[in-house]
Amino acid sequence: MNGIRVAKLNVFIGTAMVFLITGCTSFKENMMVNTAKLMGKHGKSVVNRYPDPEQMKAAMPAMILQSDMFLEMAPNDPELLLPASELNSGYAMFLQESDKKRSARYYLKAKNYALGILKHNDAFNQALGKSDEEYAKALQSFQKEDVPALFALLSSTFGWIGTASSDNPAALLDLPKAEALIERILVLDETYKYGGVHAVCGTYNAARPVMFGGNPEKAKQHFNEAFRISERKYLMWLVFYAKYYAFMIQDRDLFVKTLEEVLAAPDNLLPEQNLANEIAKAKAEELLAQVDDQF
Repeated sequence: MNGIRVAKLNVFIGTAMVFLITGCTSFKENMMVNTAKLMGKHGKSVVNRYPDPEQMKAAMPAMILQSDMFLEMAPNDPELLLPASELNSGYAMFLQESDKKRSARYYLKAKNYALGILKHNDAFNQALGKSDEEYAKALQSFQKEDVPALFALLSSTFGWIGTASSDNPAALLDLPKAEALIERILVLDETYKYGGVHAVCGTYNAARPVMFGGNPEKAKQHFNEAFRISERKYLMWLVFYAKYYAFMIQDRDLFVKTLEEVLAAPDNLLPEQNLANEIAKAKAEELLAQVDDQF
C-alpha cells in the first residue's frame, strides 16, 4: 500500500510540475490578478500617506500602465477597476491646470472604469443611454456598499466635464447625471471620503454663476457639512472653499484666511491622507500668490 501511495504521490507531483513548467495561462493570470488586488489594497494606503506630490506625479504614469496591464487580464473585476479609476482621476487632477486635453482623456478613462463596476447592476446598465429620469431612477437600486464606485464616477464625471466641455460641449449633457449621483450618495453615505459629496456639491454650486444655477447659500451649507465631517483636517475641501465659494461672493478676507489656515496646518494632520493634504498646501500657496488677480 505504501508503494501505491508513493506512486500516486509521484504522479501528482509530476503532473503539477508539468502544469507549472509548460505554463497554464489561466493559472498564471489568476495569480497575477490576485497579486494586483493585494498591491491595490496595500498600495493605496502607501500612496495616500506619501509626502511628496511631485514624486508621486512622476510615478503615476508607470502605476497607470501597470494597472492597465492587470485589467487586460481581468477587465470586469471591480477590485481592479476601482483603484484604476481613482488612479486615473488622481493623475488627471495633476494635469488639469497644465494640460487640459490630456487631463480630459484621463478623467474619461477613470469615468469608464467606474462605469465598468456599476454596469454589474442590471437596472443601471439598462438605463445607460436612456433618459436622465431613467438614469436617476436606476441609481435607486444601489446601496451603501456601492458608494465608492458611485463617488469615483461622480468625481471623474465632473473632472471630465470641466476639462472637456470647452472643446466638446456635449460633455455638459452629463451634468444631470452628475446631479443625480450627488443626490443618491447624499442618501447612502454623506461621510464617504471625509464628506466628499458635500464638497463636490458645494463646489458645483459655487463654480457656476447664479444666472446659470449657482447658489452661494447652498454652496456654503454643503461646504460646512464637509468641514463638520472632516473636522477641517482634509485640507482640499478648504482649498475648494476658498477657490470657488470665497471667489464667488468676492470675499477677499475669507479667501486669504482660509488658504492661510491650510498653510498653517501641521504636517501629518491627517496621516492617512497626507498626500492629498500636501497637494492642498501647494495649491493654497499658488492661489495666495494670485490673490491680487482674483479680487
